Amino acid sequence: MSSVSMKVGQAARRWPALAEVFAGERGAWLFVAKTLLALYLAAWLAMWLRLEQPATAMITVGIVMHPHSGMVLAKGFYRAIGTLCGSAFGLALMCVFPQQRELFLLSLSIWVGLCAGGATLYRNFMSYGFVLAGYTAAIVALPAVNDPLGVFDSALMRVSEVMLGIVVAGVVSDLVFPERLRPVLRQSAREHFAHFIDFVRGSTGGSIPRAEMEQAHLRFVRAAVQLENLRASVIFEDPEIRVRSTRMRLLNQHNMAAATSFQSLHHIINRLQREGRAAEVDALIALYRPLGAALTTAPEDLHNPAVLAPRLRECARQLPALQAELRESLAPGRPQLAFDTGATLLRRFLDELCGYVEVELALRGQVQRGGVERVHFRRGNDATGAMVAVLRTFLTMTVLSAFWIASGWPFGVSAMLLATIFSGLLAATPNPLASAFSMLLGYALGMLAGIYAAYWLLPGSDGFVMLVAATLPLLVIGAWLNAHAEFSGVGGGYAIGVVYILALRNPMVYDLVHALNDAIAQLAGVALAAVAFVFVPRVTGSGWQRRRQFQRLREQVVQAASAPLEGLPWRFESVSRDLFHQVIVHTRPGSRQSRELLGWALAVQESGRALIELRQQLRASTAALEVREAVERAVQAVAQLYRRPDAARRQHAEDAVRDAIETCAAAPALRPRLYQLLGALRDDESPLATWMSVGEPARAT
Repeated sequence: MSSVSMKVGQAARRWPALAEVFAGERGAWLFVAKTLLALYLAAWLAMWLRLEQPATAMITVGIVMHPHSGMVLAKGFYRAIGTLCGSAFGLALMCVFPQQRELFLLSLSIWVGLCAGGATLYRNFMSYGFVLAGYTAAIVALPAVNDPLGVFDSALMRVSEVMLGIVVAGVVSDLVFPERLRPVLRQSAREHFAHFIDFVRGSTGGSIPRAEMEQAHLRFVRAAVQLENLRASVIFEDPEIRVRSTRMRLLNQHNMAAATSFQSLHHIINRLQREGRAAEVDALIALYRPLGAALTTAPEDLHNPAVLAPRLRECARQLPALQAELRESLAPGRPQLAFDTGATLLRRFLDELCGYVEVELALRGQVQRGGVERVHFRRGNDATGAMVAVLRTFLTMTVLSAFWIASGWPFGVSAMLLATIFSGLLAATPNPLASAFSMLLGYALGMLAGIYAAYWLLPGSDGFVMLVAATLPLLVIGAWLNAHAEFSGVGGGYAIGVVYILALRNPMVYDLVHALNDAIAQLAGVALAAVAFVFVPRVTGSGWQRRRQFQRLREQVVQAASAPLEGLPWRFESVSRDLFHQVIVHTRPGSRQSRELLGWALAVQESGRALIELRQQLRASTAALEVREAVERAVQAVAQLYRRPDAARRQHAEDAVRDAIETCAAAPALRPRLYQLLGALRDDESPLATWMSVGEPARAT
């Protein structure tokens, strides 16, 4: 061991806090080094290829770079699509309105607004594609306003520069000490698998308190959304993950379905306990107990799907005989109906848990064999929020366009370009006003650093090596800030500001007066994009949007009652969870709104899934017309309740479900689903309890 290594080790033992800091900063400085390498490589290649603006390639690198290579490739993929679409639109716009500046700017404002709306509507790195489509059109078309004949050359250069930046960022990220997302995805999936199995194993002894169930649901939802987000990025870096992508989606779907059945089963047990119906509770817990035994293995095999899968299938095979034995011990009527409902949910849960474990086992195998069902994680996108973003960006661009035309401002192009870029970037952030302030501050600091480098350091240098020596200390600052999430807003603005003011070109032009005027125009564009969020606030996280999201969450029950059944189960599971996740991230944990949302989420999951399975069962049955009509009335009554909940609709839904239960005496297979719906309607811990009548009606069930 070298003396340096020994000193480092001794320092780590002497100052453990300092060692922890350096261990955490290792990843940050590796990211800084890779970013700077990609920046300078893109600049050198752009100069060698004689592209007009190497700064565009450098900005592209700065925006695309991410500590994980999969994220870089995903961002690069969508940026490439956005760049091509934006360039094509900018070229077409100039061809249609070569001499009509007003119509040209109006059309460009509409396009940029629509792209900002798309950046809000879609999440992950798809939003970057819309941001790029918006500001690439501006980058291509605006500089050619006074020279329409040069628009094709401008489009060709901008596409070449952006594509060069994307390729360089992807190559550097993938080849130079790559940080893969695949281990992160694998570890997250296995940790969630272990947590879910442990939670199920620990719950087989009885009921689960409502508060604990709510927190479990919150964890399950976050895990489902996180795994889908990771999967969507990892497929860009790993061909093996692309092969396994369909199974990973199916794994997530099985987990969501099993979680819903698990919650519904415990809701039944909890309700029966609160009603003092000990015989039914004891019978269901006795039926549930073999599942706990199947999940209890040697400590080293507690989370091993190869061991768990056959044990669960054997448990499922033995369950019907135990169910029949326990049912005989109960009195006919309500006790047996309640037991049948819980037993139906347990069989469904066990089947879905088996599917979950078996897909996990297949994913851990070295070779993937056979086809699997294709499912998708459907998002609950908010079109209204996107329309607000469209309006805000359109007004911003229109105001700037009108001022430019009226004043004849020579640097209006720069203001328009920066307003376009930051309108799209800010529209996709969770807190746009705070992000706008951070980016504006970073951009101002970056411009000062860029002016210092361009007019005090670069004029005395010669060659690319001197360019690196003069700018490296300044660019390190931006890369280091970007490597830390708490400073990424300032870092992003700083990096763009430095590169824009440096304005590396072939050949370089030094004009301080022009640079200062350009800087003022750029700051005005960034500031106007930020001010727009004051006059047209972002709806995400607002009370108005929260109320709308509550309504949209409840409307998933309406979809469960009326939408086509083909693919409906996985659409319902994914959309309802995505909607819940969208609202909960903007709700303070433990607040009244958070508890209310959790309560509605659990009610929606239980009622919606019961409606879907009731409709599936009714479609496959040979029940009489009278039975079908009664069940359909019950389904629609529950849907109307969730669409507009009040006391009258709740009572009407309860009556309709009771009528259906009585009518289904000749079709007993349908009664457990209906009884589950009735229990959900009368759950005194659900949000529907607000409108629940006091006491149990006299009519028998």
